[in-house]
Amino acid sequence: PGKKVLIVYAHQEPKSFNGSLLKIAVEELTKQGCSVKVSDLYAMQFEPRATRNDIAGRLHNSEAFNYGVETWEAYKRGALSKDLVEEQKKVQEADLLIFQFPLFWFNMPAILKGWMDRVLVQGFAYDLSKAYDGGLLQ
Repeated sequence: PGKKVLIVYAHQEPKSFNGSLLKIAVEELTKQGCSVKVSDLYAMQFEPRATRNDIAGRLHNSEAFNYGVETWEAYKRGALSKDLVEEQKKVQEADLLIFQFPLFWFNMPAILKGWMDRVLVQGFAYDLSKAYDGGLLQ
């Protein structure tokens, strides 16, 4: 069986240059026998803001909110919001991850930065004690 590919796509217009690159990538990878999933962040109306809403249920520390600590603890107990769990599942199933986006002020669009901040949390995407070839997303 071919590779499982996830393309995280961040552009508002399907007829744009980035939209064309996405279309060609999907066609070519499919032709090569890959199964391709696309997370079209604008079409999904993906929420880029990292907030308390990303944690279902109780907080680890209700006195002072620390997003990194709270999402790490929520990940460990299976209490991240549904949209994050769905994206993490796509990442876990993928053999290859492609990010398709335009450069905005020498950086990725905010919606993609938000995807990274919210989806790639500690415990899921990285662990400070495991890095490089021992990392979580090998």
